[in-house]
Amino acid sequence: MHTIQQTPDVVVVGEALMDIVVSPQGSVEHPGGSPANVAYGLARLGVPTGLLTSLGEDHYAAAIEQHLHGAGVMLLPGSKRPGKTATATATLAPDGSALYDFDIAWDLPRAAPTGLPKILHTGSIAAFLEPGATKVKELLLHAHKRCVITFDPNIRPALLGSQAEARISFEDLIPFTDVVKLSDEDALWLYPGLSLEDVLRRILECGAGLVVVTRGSEGSVLSTRGATVVIPSVRSAVADTIGAGDSYMSALIYGLLQHGGAGLTPKALESLGHTATKAAAITVRRQGANPPTLAELQAGLPEIQPSAQ
Repeated sequence: MHTIQQTPDVVVVGEALMDIVVSPQGSVEHPGGSPANVAYGLARLGVPTGLLTSLGEDHYAAAIEQHLHGAGVMLLPGSKRPGKTATATATLAPDGSALYDFDIAWDLPRAAPTGLPKILHTGSIAAFLEPGATKVKELLLHAHKRCVITFDPNIRPALLGSQAEARISFEDLIPFTDVVKLSDEDALWLYPGLSLEDVLRRILECGAGLVVVTRGSEGSVLSTRGATVVIPSVRSAVADTIGAGDSYMSALIYGLLQHGGAGLTPKALESLGHTATKAAAITVRRQGANPPTLAELQAGLPEIQPSAQ
């Protein structure tokens, strides 16, 4: 049993891997994995952040660790294991969207935090792929009602079983979370045939306090049992979409930390949504999972002219 000695403000639990990006221009490697990207994005925003993950003993692991440490992410005890580090090969389409092929085995040490962070985040492959997924759920059970828990399923169909099984796994975790963020593509895959409004209602009924659905160039929707707000997107030239949703998630968590324990009024939801949307817009303007620094997030966002689209 590993013990986490220090308790950062946010602990992220989930996979770290090497993204191998294949485009017409060639092949480029970026450290990635949705949870690792979220941790990296939080650290870039100045948030004390720890990552509990599973890295092998190879050059990919060394590169990922250097990348995370460069932003200030604390790699938590138990995050290294024998073997190779996971990879995800992303093949880019002309519009910048990505199709993924994964080489990953996911497990997690049984970690016992001596203290709980203000926010615990998990999701993506880590929440679905066994044997690690069971240990993720155990961590959520341990932390439930003792800290804020955020969850992004970040669905990767190539790694999941049937859609029905994945939806059961997803909904089994929701009662132990406070904030659920998913993309419209995730929502469509999990709930084919349901409207966005029905998806929001269903997840809230499962126990989430706040549900956020991102819709790419159409903005995002933030919904609680008492209010729903729609946030427009920021018009951007797109280098690629890698890490945009993770950057949104990082900034959403940052906003929740700044917000503290106050109620999620419509005004608060608008503030959270605008901050997260701005972070995603900055990210899509440059290649790879390259989220903004706090200075960039706080600065004015240059307008993109129509000729740059």
